[in-house]
Amino acid sequence: MLYLLAAIGAICVVVLLWRAFVAKPSAVEERRVSRPARPSRRPAPMAPDDDPEFLRSLNERKNPPDTDGKQPPA
Repeated sequence: MLYLLAAIGAICVVVLLWRAFVAKPSAVEERRVSRPARPSRRPAPMAPDDDPEFLRSLNERKNPPDTDGKQPPA
């Protein structure tokens, strides 16, 4: 029984070594299932606190520009 297990192990090692070093890469690639191409990555959405236009609009809403030159009462 021990010899049978040793023979099966030796056969497995030989097959794995043959596939790793001797088999042609083109023959191995032909048997592989082709995967669909990955879709191109979209740019990540920009968070509001990173968007300069959003920050500028917040600043303008918080501190509206003075049109008459007078400061509002404190």
